[in-house]
Amino acid sequence: MQVDDFDFDLPDELIARYPPAQRRDARLLTLTGAGMGHGRFPDLSAWLRPGDLLVFNDTRVIPARLFGRKQTGGRVEVLIERLLGGREALAHVRASKSPKAGGWLEFDQGVAAEVRGRRGELFHLMFTGCEQVLDALERVGHVPLPPYIDRPDEDTDLQRYQTVYAREPGAVAAPTAGLHFDEAFIEQLREQGVETGFVTLHVGAGTFQPVRVDKVEEHHMHSERFRISEALVEQVLAARARGGRVVAVGTTALRALEAASAGGALSSGEAETDIFIYPGYRFRQVDALVTNFHLPRSTLLMLISAFAGQDRVLAAYQEAVREGYRFFSYGDAMFIEGTQHAARNTQHAQDGGDV
Repeated sequence: MQVDDFDFDLPDELIARYPPAQRRDARLLTLTGAGMGHGRFPDLSAWLRPGDLLVFNDTRVIPARLFGRKQTGGRVEVLIERLLGGREALAHVRASKSPKAGGWLEFDQGVAAEVRGRRGELFHLMFTGCEQVLDALERVGHVPLPPYIDRPDEDTDLQRYQTVYAREPGAVAAPTAGLHFDEAFIEQLREQGVETGFVTLHVGAGTFQPVRVDKVEEHHMHSERFRISEALVEQVLAARARGGRVVAVGTTALRALEAASAGGALSSGEAETDIFIYPGYRFRQVDALVTNFHLPRSTLLMLISAFAGQDRVLAAYQEAVREGYRFFSYGDAMFIEGTQHAARNTQHAQDGGDV
């Protein structure tokens, strides 16, 4: 399977560099058993049924981008990839020359970081001038907007590049499908009988890394940490028992659910995952997906191609380009029913109802 098979032409003007005026103002392209359709994001309520379980990712984006200088005076840009606890973190560091172990990076307001060494492409940093890394980031950090937005972060990004239900700090990229939901819309869905649940997957900067191989199967995913609660496992069991669907809000929620099912049954707990989903994957948990539009040749485009069929997805993307949909993090949304839904329900019944 070739990476080129997941390419498409995208005019630059269709990349959304700012969010819409209101969270619900996005358009919605639907890809279901009824075919392809167009609407507005609030129309999602018509596609969800009483008894469905809507699963959100409650990770919280941290102000993970820092600008400073090395001891030698050269400018440096740091993007925190993972908090290690206390004053330690792993980070991407951009500078004219990579800093060496024992070197120091200096930021504003007395915040500094010692380079302790490297772990692969990441730098191990120990911060000073703060009690916790998060304290330093809240003082001098910037919203880590994706590279394709191609502008400095602004005050409005503090709110809009964050879901309204974010509560677990640790992500350096937003689970962007959730950006379309406001509190009132979530409550409306609950009132119509749609249940809501939460996973936590801390999205890493690796989600924006290009695929650098020609063959899909040779790509290795970056690792991300996730947590599934026992309460969510019970919610999934209950949804299956009543004939409801599990609807993931975003590819991160989907990946967490599928990674936690690698052994067959959905398991609670906290773990690392580098799960790579591309056509040929057999989905175990997710029946439908709310998602944004993804980059050409990206692993996320491969994921939704596995979920809904490569030809159908690429045709939908071509239609979205023709219709002028807005793409990527601040862009429009899709509601997709998985092609394996019916087969999975049949297998579920044959297995005696186990998740």
